Amino acid sequence: MNIYIASDHAGYELKFNLVSFILKNFSDHDVFDCGPYSDESVDYPEYAEKVCDNVLKDKNSLGILICGTGIGMSISANKIKGIRAALCNDIFTSKLSRQHNDSNVLVLGSRVIGFGVATEIVKNFINCDFEGGRHASRLELIKRIEQKN
Repeated sequence: MNIYIASDHAGYELKFNLVSFILKNFSDHDVFDCGPYSDESVDYPEYAEKVCDNVLKDKNSLGILICGTGIGMSISANKIKGIRAALCNDIFTSKLSRQHNDSNVLVLGSRVIGFGVATEIVKNFINCDFEGGRHASRLELIKRIEQKN
């Protein structure tokens, strides 16, 4: 599986560390760092769009976005048709975002959670799959709303 990851300047250090964590712990996955490549100030919507565009083109991939709180990246990502970005600050929500909502982008707040919690959230997000069943019909409703708007 391919994982596309990006941040803004506030999330740069966490992104850098998570790339290493994923490469070390998920050797069967490829990680693509979509930037930025320093902690200089940048505009997060541009990086959200880069990751989301790649996730939409690469159907069996996931995205990870990181900013200070995760809110800006989450709002930006969810403006893109076909993206289901979930802002997760704990393991439980990261698992259920995949199992119940078929989230394809994980969003983290680097000023909200530390590296240890972030690694567990990422691990669970990557390892969980969509359960389908009753959740599939709800996902179809979400897609219908997206089509109308």
